[in-house]
Amino acid sequence: MQLQYFEDLAVGQTASFAKTITEADIVLFAGVTGDTNPVHIDAEFAANTPFKERIAHGMLSAGLISTVLGTRLPGPGCVYLNQSLRFRAPVRIGATVTATVTVTALDESRKRATLSTVCTVGGKPVVDGEAIMLVQARPQA
Repeated sequence: MQLQYFEDLAVGQTASFAKTITEADIVLFAGVTGDTNPVHIDAEFAANTPFKERIAHGMLSAGLISTVLGTRLPGPGCVYLNQSLRFRAPVRIGATVTATVTVTALDESRKRATLSTVCTVGGKPVVDGEAIMLVQARPQA
């Protein structure tokens, strides 16, 4: 992980992280969050939903956005201030989710970066939104 200061950022910069969603990811996410909605953990229940099978928690996919923001762009030391999300499609077990963030605006006076955020599966958006991050300024010499 590389520390980037506000001054290192530029509109158009982008970074990504990909992860294949497993059975274990869903079970662990349910355990950590307490979200035991049966559409995520009960195959029999899920078979009778419009999805016809279990799907991952939307916030599990959205959590991959946090991975990119906290470890790649802007990276370590940044502070998450705001995130809008729109859930566009279900994520099935075995799908590879790619979270991508792109710097869209920089507020020099407040040291805030605005980034578009999107998670895709097979190139199609499953979650999208926008994040606002507080980014550390380069220390004065």
